[in-house]
Amino acid sequence: MAKTKSEKIAAGKKRHGFTAVNKPRRGGPKKFEVLAVEGDVVKYITFGDPNMEIRKDNPKARKSFRARHKCDTAKSKLTARYWSCKKW
Repeated sequence: MAKTKSEKIAAGKKRHGFTAVNKPRRGGPKKFEVLAVEGDVVKYITFGDPNMEIRKDNPKARKSFRARHKCDTAKSKLTARYWSCKKW
């Protein structure tokens, strides 16, 4: 039997210990993790290098990061690129 959207969200929250969806938090195997929901799809996403410093206060580093990751075209909440770009 197919699960409803709310059942999928509840299962994802319980499995990964989230209290909210589409809200990144620190932790997981990478620097950040998020339980992303778009339409009827629920997906657990980890992103970010835990050993690197975030230098978004440096304009040159910020511009280079956004160009390298093509942040202008990151539209789907179900990708790590979207969340990484949103942080920048």
